[in-house]
Amino acid sequence: MDILIALVMCGIGLGLIIFFAEQLVKGVVGTSLGFGLSAFLLSVIFIGFDPDNLAVGAVASAEGVSGIALGSILGGAMVAIALAFGVSAVVAPMTFAQVPPQVLGVQMLVVVLLAALALDGQLSRIDGAILLVGFVLAVLYLVRLGRRGLDIKPSGEVGHRLQRGNIPGRWLSLGLFGLSLIAIVVGSELLVRGAQTLLTRFQISDLPFGMTVLAFLVSIEELERELPAARQGRPDISFGNVLGSILAFFLCNAGIIALVRPVPVDRVVLTFYLPLAVITTAVVTGIMLTKRVPRWAGGLLIMLYLVFVAGGWWAWLGEI
Repeated sequence: MDILIALVMCGIGLGLIIFFAEQLVKGVVGTSLGFGLSAFLLSVIFIGFDPDNLAVGAVASAEGVSGIALGSILGGAMVAIALAFGVSAVVAPMTFAQVPPQVLGVQMLVVVLLAALALDGQLSRIDGAILLVGFVLAVLYLVRLGRRGLDIKPSGEVGHRLQRGNIPGRWLSLGLFGLSLIAIVVGSELLVRGAQTLLTRFQISDLPFGMTVLAFLVSIEELERELPAARQGRPDISFGNVLGSILAFFLCNAGIIALVRPVPVDRVVLTFYLPLAVITTAVVTGIMLTKRVPRWAGGLLIMLYLVFVAGGWWAWLGEI
């Protein structure tokens, strides 16, 4: 019976998160535009904004479930930059008119900063503050590049909402934002508690589960956004989603999650998950420097994601 209840909790929680994440973004966009924020600034400030992963990670951190908290950062990012981007390239190879090297440099610095802060075996609250400061500096730098002519494309769920339009007025948006925020937190609480029950019942570590299964379920909409953009000849949106995901997951989300509660970083994270995330980011950066993402490159990114998934479970099985 406890397994059935846990599954129901997970199902309801995931449903609340997925549905109200989109409503939350609608509220954020409507409120921001309603109070005078330009679409360009909105795109930069909320680049890669991912409330579902952030909420799950923050609740998991508060509950002391570090595997799920770290999975919402590293696992979610790998779904976006390896699986979703890789599948998009395999289906529709991409060519870019321009790829500013400064932007590629920023995304590499981001993942290196996270790795450096995690080397002592913990993401502390001080680390969280440093990551958030890094996020603000990255946004300001992108704004500066934008003033010099760089067109920052809307990415992530915010970009998806801006493209679809149909945005409510600012006060309705503000109310929608508040309601959605509460619903997402409740959904995240149900999902994390249900997952804890299942993990305890089946004696599974929260680390590989959080890095793979839960991260995939919460982040799979990344593929829904990137693939159609690539097929419609809009690789700029796909790349914007990759850049946005790197900044959001590795700086903003990681910073907030660490501020909620310091997150212990397991040895397997330091020796496998984190190095592979750095390698994947470097591969994406190197590929983007050529201004082309051919099918073989997409296949390579998918392979890296499969290694991320299989290797983590293999490491856990080797320890039991």
